[in-house]
Amino acid sequence: MTDRSRPVPSARLARLAAFGQIAGGVATGVLGEGVRRLARGERPQLPDLLLTPANARRVAGQLSRLRGAAMKLGQMLSMDAGDLLPPELTAILAQLRDQAHVMPPRQLDTALVQAWGPDWRRRFARFEARPLAAASIGQVHRAVLPSGQELAVKVQYPGVAASIDADIDNVATLLRLSGLLPPGLDIAPHLAEAKRQLREEADYLREARQMLRYAALLEGDSRFAVPRPVDDLLHPAVLPMTFQAGAPVETLAQAPAEQRDAALGALIDLVLRELFDFGLMQTDPNFANYRWQAQTGRIVLLDFGAVRPVAPETAASWRALLRAGLSGDAARVREALGSADLISAAQDRRHGAAIEAMIGLVLARLEDSRGGVFDFADRSVAAHLRDRAAPLLADRDSWHLPPAEMLFAQRKISGTALLCARLGARVPILDILARHA
Repeated sequence: MTDRSRPVPSARLARLAAFGQIAGGVATGVLGEGVRRLARGERPQLPDLLLTPANARRVAGQLSRLRGAAMKLGQMLSMDAGDLLPPELTAILAQLRDQAHVMPPRQLDTALVQAWGPDWRRRFARFEARPLAAASIGQVHRAVLPSGQELAVKVQYPGVAASIDADIDNVATLLRLSGLLPPGLDIAPHLAEAKRQLREEADYLREARQMLRYAALLEGDSRFAVPRPVDDLLHPAVLPMTFQAGAPVETLAQAPAEQRDAALGALIDLVLRELFDFGLMQTDPNFANYRWQAQTGRIVLLDFGAVRPVAPETAASWRALLRAGLSGDAARVREALGSADLISAAQDRRHGAAIEAMIGLVLARLEDSRGGVFDFADRSVAAHLRDRAAPLLADRDSWHLPPAEMLFAQRKISGTALLCARLGARVPILDILARHA
């Protein structure tokens, strides 16, 4: 088995140097790719030179080593890009979701000594040094208490919380210098919101409270299982919780179709309940945040750090869009998209025909599923949408960022749809949507 242990760079200068290596490596890659294309008689554009598999591998490798906010932003890109990036780039960036480096044993021991003191091992009958999972902010270990109770213990990487602001500022600088973002696009409010959310995710005491809130909201719902925090071992940087057995959610692809479709239909229903009933949403749809229990048929929900309230006006905007979609009226959908600030007035004015065409494709697909099931495995519409979206993406002067509140909900919605597509779900989507309209 490959050794994936690498110390987490926690000092500010070490992390800054790592960003310098990312920038230097990407610049070298751009220069080399540019020379190759010029030699072939091509006239490449800067974004084409930046978005290459070689550069994606460089960035993914360095972000995986850094972990923290930098890696979290890379994970977001791998999910949010959906069908917009070429498949080879999406596949490389997807490695950030499940191939993080882990802490060496000495660094892990230091973190646990800081949380529980030098005799921390006496608290357990067994504590497995090899982590079950490693993500952007922490890694998870299996442990057993003297009572025999099994736990999953999430341990935060050292220095991650203190590096959030600097990491996000450094990523933003790389994006600006790369030319991928138009100079006039104001990302400052969204960067501030990203910093706030990541600080919340790094607060394991807060996550424990959100875990309990979800457990209460889903009490009695046999479709889901939620772990519980263990209070007497809780620490701001260490989150012990009851262990919930389960396989990666991707194993649902091999499950009987009835089980697969029921589980993914339940996840779609949960997103709508979060949006319209709970007023609370777990906004990180990373596939690793779900596990599948084949024996019970339940989805295990993990990682509640990204839980945030849903403002009434945000829920109202999404409900208006939902009702417009169910009406089948393209003009009404277009108006709802504008009212929710998901498309700008400039985009609507300059690319109204393309927007109308995309809305028409989606509505036709929904109409085809009326009285039956929606086949998420059919990606033909996604390809057509990508073609229709090309003029909007090329018109950088009209680029627009919706409000952060809308974006967080949109990310959960699109991430859930992506999971359904990856697993080939076939669900009565109109019936599910209608229950929440």
